[in-house]
Amino acid sequence: MTYHASSIAVAVFVFFVGIVLGISFYLGSRARSAKGYFAAHGQIGWFVNGVAFAGDYLSAASFLGICGMIAFYGYDGFLYSIGYLAGWIVALFVIAEPIKRLGKYTFADALNAKFNSRGIQVAAAISTLVVSVFYLIPQMVGAGALCTPLLGLPHWAGVVIVGVVVLMIVVTAGMVSTTWVQFIKGSLLVIFCAILTVAILARGFRVTADRASIKPVAATQPSDIPFGGQVVSIGNGDNAVGASTGPLGPVQFLQKINDVRVVQWTAKADAAHPGTTLYTPVEKQAREYMLPGGSSTFKGVRSPKLTDKLDFISLMIALFAGTASLPHILIRYYTVKDAVSARKSTVVGIASIGFFYILTLFLGLGAMTSGRLDPTPAGSNMAAPLLAKTFGELPFALISAIAFTTVLGTVSGLIMAASGAVAHDLMENVFKHHPNENAKVGAAKWTALCVGIVAMALGTLFKDFNVTFLVGWAFNVAASANLPALVMLLFWKRTTKSGITAAIWVGMLSSLAWLLLSGPAYVNIYKLDATRAIAPFSQPGLVTIPLGFIVLVIVSLMTREHAKPH
Repeated sequence: MTYHASSIAVAVFVFFVGIVLGISFYLGSRARSAKGYFAAHGQIGWFVNGVAFAGDYLSAASFLGICGMIAFYGYDGFLYSIGYLAGWIVALFVIAEPIKRLGKYTFADALNAKFNSRGIQVAAAISTLVVSVFYLIPQMVGAGALCTPLLGLPHWAGVVIVGVVVLMIVVTAGMVSTTWVQFIKGSLLVIFCAILTVAILARGFRVTADRASIKPVAATQPSDIPFGGQVVSIGNGDNAVGASTGPLGPVQFLQKINDVRVVQWTAKADAAHPGTTLYTPVEKQAREYMLPGGSSTFKGVRSPKLTDKLDFISLMIALFAGTASLPHILIRYYTVKDAVSARKSTVVGIASIGFFYILTLFLGLGAMTSGRLDPTPAGSNMAAPLLAKTFGELPFALISAIAFTTVLGTVSGLIMAASGAVAHDLMENVFKHHPNENAKVGAAKWTALCVGIVAMALGTLFKDFNVTFLVGWAFNVAASANLPALVMLLFWKRTTKSGITAAIWVGMLSSLAWLLLSGPAYVNIYKLDATRAIAPFSQPGLVTIPLGFIVLVIVSLMTREHAKPH
């Protein structure tokens, strides 16, 4: 696809970025102390914090990735939404109030609340850094995907723009500005996606192409690549271009899509003509996309192969267990004043996130039938903005700019978590360097700068990955490394500091090793045949999460005589 920037899109983009930076500079004077920088002084209201939860959690993967997966694979993409939302049940009933009572600034504070252990601090800090970096990758990939059509810039330039803007947010006011940026972008994302959903329902379905005119295409440059998602018929004989259902209600929309036939495109390099890609049209009944198991990610739903089924189960377990294990989500509990506020903010967050995920189903299906799908490898990340473009340049600019602020909010939270891991957990608690408040905040800002640079580099390297798929990797690592230690600390009195330390290291390293030895890594990173991969399936959570619990129990039982909690 060839994308060209428009003056409207650029103006809206500059306006949104200007507002975000204005908030950061205005609030900068409120974050002079460590408590102000890392935890916003614990004075954020529970409603604002709840919406900020949604703003933090509804990342590029939630908006761009899930909409894209639904547009290309139907119900399989919605399974991600179900998994993401279900994880909040663990956060509400298991984590919310205890984590607030135990901690101060960071995830490591909570784990080390009963022990004075350098081992726990080091393990938890490294785990926070690793998970934050893994989660940063898809956010930066999504940022680059947005800036290409919005500003007409190459992918790497979009990644750099996001990195620079986020670093300005974090280094000016820390968690104070991050919270309000997340609150604003969470509110805007839900509101404008609701408006776009209403527009989709009002338009209904319409035939956008004549079946006879859709033929294979040999593309040598981006402008030759055909758009996917063309509707060629609706129901019985409604195949004339322009035929329409008219406005539909939400239930009618989901019923009527079963009668729609759409055209997608498969791409294959032309060996006889180097530099040429053959795009072949594939016509399907839309109802085929409404059955789970159509994509490679969820093929285990239908596949008779045991490894495929295990891969599906493993991913769903990671999504369910990962939410309560994400450091940038956990630190939000320290921005409210007490445990009751922590619980209330979680309820608000669940309501906001759940409503948004319902909207993604309509957005994804609307994109599937919009006639504006980009069939290139990274095109799934552009499904929602291109859908908005079918309603005009202004909706496209608004949705793209809001998606951009979505990336800003999530990346800011991740970099805040990484900053706390270094400045508070490692520098102060492990190396026993006790600087004054200004020096501690300064160290956090330097850490943010370094993490941001690493995130920019990785966002460019992984540009062809679907962002939702990459987030699945982050959830696997987070759940494997952090969940066993956190749950057992809260609910098993025999847990020892050695058990917690061992569980974090084993869960983190085993999940990382598994991911890097999996089929997707072989294909997309090493450019090797997936059949040569050592890992039997791509998602490690089914193995590495229980492994963390087992290691913690065994090590704790072996070291319980020496355990002396403080």
